[in-house]
Amino acid sequence: MCGNNMSVPLLTDAVTLSGPERETAAVIFLHGLGDTGHSWADALSAIRLPYVKYICPHAPRIPVTLNMKMVMPSWFDLMGLTPDAPEDEAGIKKAAENIKAIIEHEMKNGIPPNRIILGGFSQGGALSLYTALTCQHQLAGIVALSCWLPLHKAFPQAANNGVNKDIAILQCHGEMDPMIPVRFGALTAEKLKSVVTPTKVQFKTYPGVMHSSCPQEMMAVKEFIEKLLPRI
Repeated sequence: MCGNNMSVPLLTDAVTLSGPERETAAVIFLHGLGDTGHSWADALSAIRLPYVKYICPHAPRIPVTLNMKMVMPSWFDLMGLTPDAPEDEAGIKKAAENIKAIIEHEMKNGIPPNRIILGGFSQGGALSLYTALTCQHQLAGIVALSCWLPLHKAFPQAANNGVNKDIAILQCHGEMDPMIPVRFGALTAEKLKSVVTPTKVQFKTYPGVMHSSCPQEMMAVKEFIEKLLPRI
């Protein structure tokens, strides 16, 4: 293992799937509220590419306002799940810096930013969108599952000098999602088109799917990763 993980707190106990071949690309994937990196590491292991490293960090455990201040794994505090709910701006920005530290760590270990995809599900997908769009490095793409864009009113201005203006975004959403309605996902897709090149945003919906993933969605994720991170 090269590089020192101690300076990147989220990497010390992250679930990392190393490829059997020389790793020339990375996918950093963030779980949803109350979950851990293990469940997505399992899901990604089914679609993994041998030259790609998959990193699934665990969110810190904090009290969550939305869940009566119960302490659970959460990237930042959540007050509500509607487009106009108040947001934990300081928490979102701090979480984004922690994810950017993982990106920097992978870059130091020889993986260029344009070979890194950032993704996530639900709250993790929200954080991946915010982090990638405010990142100072040009990344390969974003996988945003069943989620929204945090601090959306700050965009497009918050996008860091448009470094990721041409980033590819795969956004997927279950049409029966009771937690984050698909309408919220559609609004997010429209907003994203004002931040990045509109043709770079794909928004796929899945009939009958609730707040979860499905095999068709995972195949779309696999194709997206293969396209953006070809073997070199």
